[in-house]
Amino acid sequence: MEQYKRILLKEFDSRQKVITELTNLEAILNLPKGTELYISDIHGEFAAFDYILRSCAGILNEKIKDCFGDSLSESHKDRLSALVSYPELVLGEETKGQDWYQETIPQLLNLLAFAGAKYSRSKVRKALPPQYAYIIEELLYSDRALADKKSYFENILTYVIELREAVPFILGLSRSIRQLLIDHLHVVGDIFDRGAGSAQVMDELQHFHSLDIQWGNHDIIWMGAFFGSKSCLLNVLRIAARYGYLWDIEKDYGLNLRSLTLFADKTYQSNPKFRPILGGREQEFSDEEILQLEKVHQALAIIQFKLENQLIKRRPEFQMQDHVMLDKIDYWEESVTIDDTKHPLVNTCFQTINPENPSALTPEENQAVDSMLASFQSSLKMAEHMSLLMNKGSMYKIYNHHLLFHGCIPLEPSGEFQPFILNQAHYAGKELLDFFEYHIRQSAKNKEVGDDLSTDLIWYCWKGKLSPLFGKEKMTTLERYFIEDKDTHKEAENSYFSYRNSEKVCQLILEEFSLFSQESRMVNGHTPVKTGKGESPIRGGGLLFVIDGGLCKAYQKKTGTAGYSLLNNSYGFQLVTHQPFQNAQKVVESPFAQTSLKKVIENVEERTLIKSTTIGQSLFAQQQELFGLLHEFYDR
Repeated sequence: MEQYKRILLKEFDSRQKVITELTNLEAILNLPKGTELYISDIHGEFAAFDYILRSCAGILNEKIKDCFGDSLSESHKDRLSALVSYPELVLGEETKGQDWYQETIPQLLNLLAFAGAKYSRSKVRKALPPQYAYIIEELLYSDRALADKKSYFENILTYVIELREAVPFILGLSRSIRQLLIDHLHVVGDIFDRGAGSAQVMDELQHFHSLDIQWGNHDIIWMGAFFGSKSCLLNVLRIAARYGYLWDIEKDYGLNLRSLTLFADKTYQSNPKFRPILGGREQEFSDEEILQLEKVHQALAIIQFKLENQLIKRRPEFQMQDHVMLDKIDYWEESVTIDDTKHPLVNTCFQTINPENPSALTPEENQAVDSMLASFQSSLKMAEHMSLLMNKGSMYKIYNHHLLFHGCIPLEPSGEFQPFILNQAHYAGKELLDFFEYHIRQSAKNKEVGDDLSTDLIWYCWKGKLSPLFGKEKMTTLERYFIEDKDTHKEAENSYFSYRNSEKVCQLILEEFSLFSQESRMVNGHTPVKTGKGESPIRGGGLLFVIDGGLCKAYQKKTGTAGYSLLNNSYGFQLVTHQPFQNAQKVVESPFAQTSLKKVIENVEERTLIKSTTIGQSLFAQQQELFGLLHEFYDR
């Protein structure tokens, strides 16, 4: 503590400096809070995710309308929105003349001033591109109503254009506007899997100015793989093969999959059940490439089932013995008995399975797995992305008195918190999520060991019955591949998913996390909201928002929308319903036509100020430390 005081005294070495900072903090505490954006279940759909950030989930169009009103035509507002969203595309379309820059840059400056009106000058300055910060401030705060200042403004602007700096200047202004419109981003899980652009999403998040992440089940298997879990790794790669982006992540992360492809090519044949789901990317693949993915997909699935069998037998404390499916198969007649019912198997690819020891990997399978794991763990880009997930991520987040989590809080059919029992210890409610987070962070400390309890628990997070990230009785992957009877494919949900419609239960969960404020809400991802079937994203009497992003195209037929995001500003919550994203060029051509539908959920009685937020608590603590410094050293 004494050392901390010495640091403070060094920075604030006079009474006047302390007074100045106290005044600054008090001013900030009484400003309106910034806008938060909540988004979930991105699933590698980079273009759609990028559009939501660039359009600020519809806020950009609103601000342009509010800022310019009738002073700009609708077509001008259109073009300005496109410019701020995709400046690289707009500026690259055709050569712009000096008159265009002379007209457009002042408009951008007006919009920047409008977007930054509720912030302190220091915060606006931090949002500016460093190389242009001085110039922008000079232009921003010049009163053009005065003749001298107008001339001053025009001279600076002309000089910037003549120096051929207009393009990077506009790029910087556009980024600054977007940053001021979205003050903080919450990613409520599932960045990875199903889409090909997960690496690009993570690159974008790495550079986002203010961010937190709540781990999803599809994030956790990537983390588990990087920390050494072979079972997690095989799930990651199998899903990538299934959805046709295996070669994308091979390229993005510099993975070496050669031993896998050579083994698969000589071991497996065509199997339509394992044909990759390519969606709109079919034309990008030749017949030979699709056949190769079919073979690799089979190899990965069989190795995954073997490794999971081994893990379940290694961890009887997980109570998953009924999931040891390979041991239940009659390999001679190709059938399996589940719950006393015999089911014939189809689409089988059991070439490498020894019926006497079904869990055993062949030497070639072992070599392929070891090679892939080493490649996965040694990828520098993978290390950067996993570091971001660890530094910015957690099982849940309490922010501004709201609770954010991806999956569920496991509940008994009675509505009580359901315990996970391990070595006679019981973990339920908040304690359960804390338990898993502890072991995830323990696993991260030693990625050379992949079969310790902590790392195996990450895999349990992926598909275990009491996992807060999974929320189902069991995962029926093998059944979906090899059994036609769809009754065997059912995955019964945890009672949480019916109880979250209850206001009483939602209140119980909030109180479990010590959230007793009437303003407290829960934000939950994970499950697509089937709007076409009458489902609502607002549950529990308004206490819970379900915001599965719905960006994954595979779900959009079921949901009827491209999902939801959530905004929270100083006036309250707004729910944003997204349209299916087409491409950036469409947005540039008609940005207002792409506007998402926004619904005000609730307005607060009094505008929320920074002093009522999580950041405000931190600033208040700083203020109290400075008061202590003032009284102890300067007011004696």
